[in-house]
Amino acid sequence: MTLYESFLEAVTTEYDTLRVLKQSPRGTVSVVRHKKSGTCYVFRRYSGSGEVYRRLLPVLCPHLPQIMEAEQDGQTAVLEEYVQGDTLAELLMGARLTEREARQVTMQLCQALHVLHSMGAVHRDVKPENVILRGSDAVLIDFDAARIYKDESESDTQVLGTTGFAAPEQYGIFQSDERADIFSLGVLLNIMLTGKHPSREMAAGKMGRIVRKCTMTAPEQRYQSARALMEVL
Repeated sequence: MTLYESFLEAVTTEYDTLRVLKQSPRGTVSVVRHKKSGTCYVFRRYSGSGEVYRRLLPVLCPHLPQIMEAEQDGQTAVLEEYVQGDTLAELLMGARLTEREARQVTMQLCQALHVLHSMGAVHRDVKPENVILRGSDAVLIDFDAARIYKDESESDTQVLGTTGFAAPEQYGIFQSDERADIFSLGVLLNIMLTGKHPSREMAAGKMGRIVRKCTMTAPEQRYQSARALMEVL
């Protein structure tokens, strides 16, 4: 029995499935509860690389979920911390954020992205649905679309991302790197402030200038790292 098969068997026998969070042709995301401890986790099973989840196994960061186990054998299976809280998408349905709140969330997401980028990973799907507010902490979740940057590649192997948030290079123009996440984060910052995509309404003042630089079409014209963006904020 492979490690992947042993992992699936353990999840099947030791955990109860409480509800399905997301189901698509790529796979399923569920909330499961350990029968003995009663602790809830998120269980992911999808077709695609699990390398980013595997690299996150030893990482402890308040703005990323803790990854408990990740195995791959044709498909990827992941057990991760269940982050309790509301998604940013849910919070933005009723109101916009103040400039102070939006800056804080963006800086915390910069910290999460700095960790990912430091290990060579690109998230590729930064959007309100993938940010959970746990108390005063913003937590970036869902690395199913994430990939490891490869020096020898000219473009992404698989086109993934969300329309309106994905950087132009994610559509096969050339390989996405950490600057693609800067683009998405700029869109997100603008939506937190105005409720609209920057193509429809740009935030005012300094924050608008930051959004404009984040969302430049050419990656070399954006902030070149999450740390650089955090310093400006």
